[in-house]
Amino acid sequence: MSTTPSSATPAPARSIRSAPSRTAVAGWLIAGTVAAIIADALIALVSRAAGASDDFEPLQPGPYVTFTVLGVIIGAVGWAVIRRWSARPRALLSWLVPAVVVISFVPDLLMLVSDYIPHADAAGIVGLVLMHVAVAAVAVAAYHRALPLNGTPRS
Repeated sequence: MSTTPSSATPAPARSIRSAPSRTAVAGWLIAGTVAAIIADALIALVSRAAGASDDFEPLQPGPYVTFTVLGVIIGAVGWAVIRRWSARPRALLSWLVPAVVVISFVPDLLMLVSDYIPHADAAGIVGLVLMHVAVAAVAVAAYHRALPLNGTPRS
């Protein structure tokens, strides 16, 4: 039987998540990218069914796959930089992510009033806007798993 007073018992260590391995980070980002591309494909199909032109190039797989991959990569870099250098990354990202998504709507909405992209119509533009939202939602979920914000030590 121990006669050690309870105050001498060390307090349990706070649970701090260790940083995910590079393999885990890559896996989550690849999974997020694939999920975002699938979401984009479904949105493109629904947009065409709702009347978007089959000739509206941004709803074709080549462009949306390319821009989705680039968007997820650029977003991951931004997330990692903010995670590393911000004293309050969660607070910063809570307003920055929605702001970036809304700003990403600008070129899409400009297609309604210009003819720089042929065959742009309301159904196609709504589809593009929804693609931006879907990619952001899927990517942010992947970033939370790949690059968690809590328990992240800063050197």
